[in-house]
Amino acid sequence: MTLKNATRDSSFIHSAKKVIRDEQQAIETLAKRLDSSFEVACETILDSTGRVVITGMGKSGHIGSKIASTLASTGTPSFFVHPSEALHGDLGMITADDVVIAISNSGTTNELLTLSAVIKRQDTKVIAMTGDSNSNLAKIADVHLDIGVEKEACPLDLAPTSSTTVTLVMGDALAVALLKARDFTPEDFARSHPGGRLGRRLLVHVKEVMHDRQDTPLVSSDTLLVNAIIEMTKKNLGTTLIIDSQNTLLGIFTDGDLRRAFEDGTDMSTTTIGERASMNCYTAHVNDLAVSALSIMQDNEITVLPVVDSDNRAVGILHMHDLLKSGII
Repeated sequence: MTLKNATRDSSFIHSAKKVIRDEQQAIETLAKRLDSSFEVACETILDSTGRVVITGMGKSGHIGSKIASTLASTGTPSFFVHPSEALHGDLGMITADDVVIAISNSGTTNELLTLSAVIKRQDTKVIAMTGDSNSNLAKIADVHLDIGVEKEACPLDLAPTSSTTVTLVMGDALAVALLKARDFTPEDFARSHPGGRLGRRLLVHVKEVMHDRQDTPLVSSDTLLVNAIIEMTKKNLGTTLIIDSQNTLLGIFTDGDLRRAFEDGTDMSTTTIGERASMNCYTAHVNDLAVSALSIMQDNEITVLPVVDSDNRAVGILHMHDLLKSGII
């Protein structure tokens, strides 16, 4: 690398670090400035029987679209409407039961001022996010959230940088505060994200991916090892569960246990499986999330888990390959 290139690369990093520091400072200032208006905004949304409608022009619109998506995926029905399109036919999407969050750093965006004035006539609540508490938009709104910044991270103080970051953070703060107020659960989140690995990890239960009792190797504790091996081979899972006459799980015998038995010269025709099995073993409940079973396997470096019901009766077995095939991993 030449000296010229090294100097240029150093300049790039210096610029990047300054932007990060400036935006971090803007976020810290936002946190200190939060007041009762934020609480009123949350209560306004919670009290609404409609949806949250986000609107904004330009960069504020792009940020608003992301905020709407975050709200919708965390238990607060929400969507984005472009203010110009709302003024040219899409205004019917907004009802009196909704809450509109209008985003404008200056608070003087004409389209938002017109839109806010119109929807206020139908008693729709308006929450304004602006950088100027004395702006016309802030005065029209029922609630004002201050997203002002001292300066943009842009060295020209022109391109929306710190201001859009702060706006996004304010939106995330609203979404998370509302999520907690609604007692939103991982299962609720999964219902909004049924596709892909995330949905599967939060929705798929052990009973949906395990081998059921019919396909599970099962023997009693007095079964000779030679016969237990036949059962293991027939079911082809590299293990067998040990149960009593009531189907209660007593233990597990794995291919690792079998190898150790061979190594120490155990007589397979006279030794019972109860003498060599692990009688204290990890288990998964049939109604557990599959991802919980995966955690047990990973934490204990095992590849199979007996599956039991609430009475500790063996109902099946779960193999790491089952989790792989289901897309949990």
